[in-house]
Amino acid sequence: MGLRVAAIICVTSFLLGILFVHWIADSLTLWKPFITPENVWTCASYYSLFARAPPGMGYVLATVITLGAAFILWSFGDGAAGNLMFDGASIFLYGTAVAVYLYKIIPSFHEIFSAVPVIIPEVIQKSPVPMLLKSEALNLATANLVCSVALTGVMALQAARWWAEQDSDDEDQPEPGASSVPEDSLQLRQARKLLSRDNTNNGVPLATSRIEKTSSLR
Repeated sequence: MGLRVAAIICVTSFLLGILFVHWIADSLTLWKPFITPENVWTCASYYSLFARAPPGMGYVLATVITLGAAFILWSFGDGAAGNLMFDGASIFLYGTAVAVYLYKIIPSFHEIFSAVPVIIPEVIQKSPVPMLLKSEALNLATANLVCSVALTGVMALQAARWWAEQDSDDEDQPEPGASSVPEDSLQLRQARKLLSRDNTNNGVPLATSRIEKTSSLR
């Protein structure tokens, strides 16, 4: 169980790291009262570099995403109450992040930013920005933020699940030095053993005295 939680957190951390790198460009357009043309062109140039990335990088990213989904579904398949709650919510958040990435971020890379040159001349940077490019830059920054929040929620849920399981395991463990058999039953067993042993040796008075000693100890 701990290995699966660790694997989910590792995959989620890797994906969050990729999204946090994009903050270099998203900080130029997101939550800004006034967006200058230079900011938009810088953001577009940054994302155009990712749009021209080798296909192998996309395959690696797809493999990591698939592994994360497989680990969450595997953990959900146990059917325990904690799995249904924590892993069910994790599946929803993870699926939301994947859906936003597939249907919003990737199309923007291929349709919009792949046509933007990586190195933009200074003359173009000072020219008015096309409204489509500005809108896509803002939408892409918002989509990255949604994915980041969803993946952060997955990490929080998995950490809460691990903490809850550790707490329940500590409660189930008996206290050190505590005996599972009551003290009275132990003394009763000892008395019966003495009685049966004395009856075998025809020593009934001796057994009676030993039983009295045992009861006095109680």
